[in-house]
Amino acid sequence: MRCFDWYGDRSLMVVDIALACCTLEFEAAGAYRVESADLRPEDPVAVIVSGTVTDAVLPIVQEILGRAPRAKVISFGACASSGGPYWDSYAVTKGISQFVEVDVFVPGCPPPPQAIRDALDSLRAPAGQGVPVDG
Repeated sequence: MRCFDWYGDRSLMVVDIALACCTLEFEAAGAYRVESADLRPEDPVAVIVSGTVTDAVLPIVQEILGRAPRAKVISFGACASSGGPYWDSYAVTKGISQFVEVDVFVPGCPPPPQAIRDALDSLRAPAGQGVPVDG
């Protein structure tokens, strides 16, 4: 798990829960962004879950999300959203939305890097105003 100040102005901190190959697309989208070690409680946060979520990993994902109760959740890719090609495995969750509220689904296997940029842009609040609230 890593944290980035995505826009460099604290308008959206991005926590990446990298679980599988979609992480490579996240890496491409986030090239040249600097990791941030100082996530503050007042920071607007987006948590990206990318890759296959197994039943064994699900409690860890839920624990991470529990640490940021106001965070917006992005389900990035087919595996995180529905289990992807592994949907029929006994050990794979059928999508994280069964267990946590997801704010943005990004489809694809894998989604292109621009898709994560677009998803984050949709969640970005003006600097100092926090994460947008659904109307």
